[in-house]
Amino acid sequence: MSTGAVDVETADETDEAGGSGTTDQAGAVDERLRRWRLVLGGEDADGTGCTLAGQDAAMDGALGSLYGNRGRNGRGGNARAGQERSAGLGASAPAVARWLGDIRTYFPSSVVQVMQRDAIDRLGLSTLLLEPEMLEAVEADVHLVGTLLSLIKAMPETTKETARAVVRKVVEDLEKRLATRTRATLTGALDRSARINRPRHHDIDWNRTIAANLKHYLPEFRTIVPERLIGYGRASQSVKKEVVLCIDQSGSMAASVVYASVFGAVLASMRSIDTRLVVFDTAVVDLTDQLDDPVDVLFGTQLGGGTDINRALAYCQSQITRPADTVVVLISDLYEGGIRNEMLKRVAAMKASGVQFVTLLALSDEGAPAYDREHAAALAGLGAPAFACTPDLFPEVMAAAIEKRPLPIPDTGSPGR
Repeated sequence: MSTGAVDVETADETDEAGGSGTTDQAGAVDERLRRWRLVLGGEDADGTGCTLAGQDAAMDGALGSLYGNRGRNGRGGNARAGQERSAGLGASAPAVARWLGDIRTYFPSSVVQVMQRDAIDRLGLSTLLLEPEMLEAVEADVHLVGTLLSLIKAMPETTKETARAVVRKVVEDLEKRLATRTRATLTGALDRSARINRPRHHDIDWNRTIAANLKHYLPEFRTIVPERLIGYGRASQSVKKEVVLCIDQSGSMAASVVYASVFGAVLASMRSIDTRLVVFDTAVVDLTDQLDDPVDVLFGTQLGGGTDINRALAYCQSQITRPADTVVVLISDLYEGGIRNEMLKRVAAMKASGVQFVTLLALSDEGAPAYDREHAAALAGLGAPAFACTPDLFPEVMAAAIEKRPLPIPDTGSPGR
């Protein structure tokens, strides 16, 4: 793990950039040893000879409670045999609460979130998240929301309201970050896709009209004869496109479910897009009527379980009324537990009818998860390449799908491209 306080490269730069004086050089060496001591942990810290005190000692204690002396980067260290410390948070709620407070004091928010995830994964602290006091102490992020959703069935009623408040805070932060750009990008795409050649005066797109009629320029009159008018359709008050978000809610897709619910709410707020949100495992649940509140959507999901993509796509296909104006977005790692050949035939049938089909292996900042490469390659062969998409890229992907132009697929080199 790397933190602002445990940064050996910074120490090296400080050493190289130090002044020519002996005092400056000695200070740089001491700082470098201090950082190595924090990285390595342990009583002797592999011979650094550096003793920690004050806040440094407290930081070392917080790191040691989680990572022990196995190497602070989580990959194992070179502690001496017989001197390895075990992680020491235990299962005590008060101890964990104090530790959560400590790491928020000593480390920036981004590092706190990493340490919290490591604590849940390494030390099995998921059950402590069932207590309201714990939820109030944690630093909320997308991954924590995923963990909470996976625990929702086991969560006591006294904790659910606290959990809901935590989830709402994360969702509202995501909406603030993503909504404006998404609406602007898709509004432009919708307008461009709705251009007509016999527009009313107020709907004329003058820039494109002028560009299309430059050959009709009359130099003696210094004007252009607009033989062909290009304009925006007057569909702003009606539905232009239908979007179906079909989301795999297996446990590995937790972050994607969170982001998809937020984007679903943003799309649903646009009058010109008719948005449907469907989640699935071996069953299919249509959460469209809850799209006005993404928190309700998230609490309506059931993370974990099997996967039947074919059944989910069959339901989505049955809801399509205007194939040529429909975009279907499948978000899944493609580990199909249903009928593989039927799934592929269904995708081929939708595309043949005019549906724009987008396959996302993930909708998150982490990149592609483990996924079924054979299925990804098969979908690519049908003209529906599978790729991982970050939340920042998603508006561009949707805009391209709406305008029926090539998708902005990241160059990952995966067989699903």
